[in-house]
Amino acid sequence: MIIEPVIKGNVAKNCHPLGLKAALQKQIDHVKNAPTIHGAKKALVIGASSGYGIASRIALAFGGRADTIGVSFEKGPNDKGLGTAGWYNNIYFREAAEAEGLLAKNFVGDAFSDAMRQEVIDHIRTAFGGKIDLLVYSLASGVRTAPDGTTYRSTLGVSGKPLTGSSFDLEAQVLGEQTLQPVTAEQQRETIKVMGGEDWQLWIDQLQAAGVLAKGFKTVAYSYIGPQSTYPLYKDGSLGAAKEHLHHTADVLDTQLRALDGEAYVSVCKALVTKASAFIPIFPLYITLLYRVMKSKNMHETCIEQAHRLMFSRLYPALGAVVTDADRLIRIDDWELRADVQDEVEALRAQITPDNFKEVGDFSGYLEEFHALNGFGLTNVDYSAEVSLEQLLQLKP
Repeated sequence: MIIEPVIKGNVAKNCHPLGLKAALQKQIDHVKNAPTIHGAKKALVIGASSGYGIASRIALAFGGRADTIGVSFEKGPNDKGLGTAGWYNNIYFREAAEAEGLLAKNFVGDAFSDAMRQEVIDHIRTAFGGKIDLLVYSLASGVRTAPDGTTYRSTLGVSGKPLTGSSFDLEAQVLGEQTLQPVTAEQQRETIKVMGGEDWQLWIDQLQAAGVLAKGFKTVAYSYIGPQSTYPLYKDGSLGAAKEHLHHTADVLDTQLRALDGEAYVSVCKALVTKASAFIPIFPLYITLLYRVMKSKNMHETCIEQAHRLMFSRLYPALGAVVTDADRLIRIDDWELRADVQDEVEALRAQITPDNFKEVGDFSGYLEEFHALNGFGLTNVDYSAEVSLEQLLQLKP
């Protein structure tokens, strides 16, 4: 079959397996040509199949010779569809890592469950050397079923009064307006349950109780704060409440891990095109403006470049001490938040109309990265070639 991209609204409905393999190899090649990371050797990545998760795993494995375990919820191909992009990312990562003599184990299932945590613990004990020295928490989901069976759903909303802003539709490639409604107290509580630090805490608790955390163990979770222009959405709304809980959890875990000489941090990242950010209303337009400005200053980073900079210069710097701000946050959003960058972004925002948004912002760059997440638009892939479903069905995580 010939595979062409299908987008509904701002959601990709399919992927190209061979394109995903090429995209993953591009990230591997970048890391191999970057400075060596002198850090973790046994790493567990929760939410390992796309975005910052897969980038972290690549950086650690191919930039620092780390053995890795990845946990993610993905679907493989069947007679009804090709499956998810993350399914193939997991497979191609494992194949590439094993080809270089590295251990790479994929667990595909519910990362929120105690049963999955126990499966991972059993694997660490029996086939992974007995202990891990890093856990990266990069899980992004709109729904979480807690160990007690309660299901929580996140709500993207604001506090106070409704927020209206410009937002584009990738499928139609038009700019319109979108309004986010204020969240209720219950919606905010559930959003914190899904996107806050509770599950991260459960992972550390269960791993620590099992005795599989090494001396000097580190853990890091990913977050976003953004400039003042995004505060109504990211800082003051339901997302902000969840992120605040995540940041507080890092402090709790840091204290908890002192018995192991361990540390816990949150890394605040740059705005990027990811599976998660594409779902957030209003935000993608800001990303196109930011891309244009940062590319003009030769400061643009993708997930893999951010992940490598985090590991090389912040979490495992040459002088040893983790680099944070006064609030113990690792800031790899520092270039995004430079005053000159934000001033130029806001100057561009003032020029935006439904007729010129593609030219004023880097819409083509956004679209290119969005397609690449799903294996499309790679220059070294023959998209006219037939792809065999039978061969895809033989691939195993």
